[in-house]
Formats: sequence, C-alpha cells, structure tokens
Amino acid sequence: MPCYGWRMRRRIPLPTRAFATAGHEVVAYARQALLMRHDTDAPVLPAEVRDGEDVVVLLHGLFATAGVLRPLRAAIGRMVRRAMPIHTAAVSYPSTSGIAPAVEQLAEALGALPAGARLHLCGHSLGGIVCRLYALESGDRRVIQTISLASPFAGVPGVRFLGFAGGRDLAPSSAVLRRVRLGERAHADESGEESGEAGGASAELPHLSIIAGADGLMRAPRAHALPGGDVRVMEGRGHSALLFDEEVAGILVRRVLERAAQRSERTASTA
Repeated sequence: MPCYGWRMRRRIPLPTRAFATAGHEVVAYARQALLMRHDTDAPVLPAEVRDGEDVVVLLHGLFATAGVLRPLRAAIGRMVRRAMPIHTAAVSYPSTSGIAPAVEQLAEALGALPAGARLHLCGHSLGGIVCRLYALESGDRRVIQTISLASPFAGVPGVRFLGFAGGRDLAPSSAVLRRVRLGERAHADESGEESGEAGGASAELPHLSIIAGADGLMRAPRAHALPGGDVRVMEGRGHSALLFDEEVAGILVRRVLERAAQRSERTASTA
C-alpha cells in the first residue's frame, strides 16, 4: 500500500520550529495538569530565613496552583546552591476571584516571613500582575524587585466575557491593569471613593518582564511587557513552557543574584 502520509509530508514540509514550539507547549500544559494537585492548602514557605537573606516568592497563573511551580523552584535551588543562601516560596491563590483577593492572599503568606528578609516576587501570567500590584500598593519594603513570566500587562481581549472577576481584571480596559502600568497606587479619599496617586518608591521598583516570544495567548507578546521595566524575550517559547525552561530559570536566578548583590552593597555603604 502506498504511504500517502509520508508523501504528503514530503510535498508540504511542516514548519518545523512552530511545530516543535506547539509540541513543547502541549507538554507544558500536561505537566501543569499533573502538578496542580500539589501545594493547594497552604503557602509553601522556607523553614528558616534569616534577616538579610533572599526569598524568591513564586505565584502561578490563571486556573493553576502553586504545584505547577515545583519544577521552577527546584531549578532555582540547583542553580543557587553554590552561590548564596536564596530560598524559594510558592503561594496558591483563588485566581478566578479577581486580582484584589489574590493580593490579599499573597500579603497573608508574606506576613510569615521575617521583617529583614529580601523578597523577589516572581509571577507567571496573572501571577506577575498580582506581584506587581502587591509591590505597588503594600508599601512592603522587603520587596526589592518584581519579575513576570508571560504576564499580559496590556490585557487580554475578550477574557471579561468568561464571567468571573479575574477575567474582568484582565480586560484591556481594566482599571487595575491601568494602575499597574502607570505605577499608580489606589487609595480612598475623604468621600470614600478610590482614586489613584503616584506610587513613589514602589513605582520605581525594578521589574523584569520575561516574554514568551511564541505566546499563543497574546497577539503581540512584546507589547505586554511592563512599561519602564527591563525585558527579555524568549524566542520559540510558549506561554506555559516558560515554567519549565532551564534558560528562563537561569535568567531569573542571575537577576536575583545581581539585585541581591546590589542591595547588599548599598546596605554596606550606608552602615
């Protein structure tokens, strides 16, 4: 019998790179599905953190849990083992309930960490927005930088029609996203109405947007970087694949080490 499938592939070659990217993304989704049952009941926090030590706090994206962050936490641990004491933490939050409840959940978890710890907040997708909003509005001086992985700071068209609060917060016209992009902090005035004000030092907090160059959830992935921050584009990577990418983990670790060293030097010079 003629092998028509083979002949068809020979006549119309598949775009190999795009095919490989799609395959990696499918595998990433499958890995997330297997990991989601883990770390749902309570934040995963380091047992012993001393003042002056660094903690990388990881947040998941929409429809996920902290369990999907296990491989990234493990990769960070392997890479920093010989460098300096850097801890990892991961927090599950109700991603469909809106960004504000997620920020509250993050704040509660971070309350268990020492006042002298240095926090590096890193979130995937929606989690990156939650991290930045917490840093902007909390006034938590322990936070020394934020990092996002495939986070849609420009919003996702049509997501508000899904009918949950988290979707409305991700709409391009969302007031929450606007505050985050502009670095505004919400506060209540005398009439009880919310308004915005410049975020001050928190608005100047360093940020790194790690973009999935082949992100299938965003039409123009580069347009979703946080304005004013640093940007790294991972070509050929999809939205979920960033969670399991060794190069992404390496970029994250180098960023944490650089920022930690800068803060240590600054502290020493003012002592």
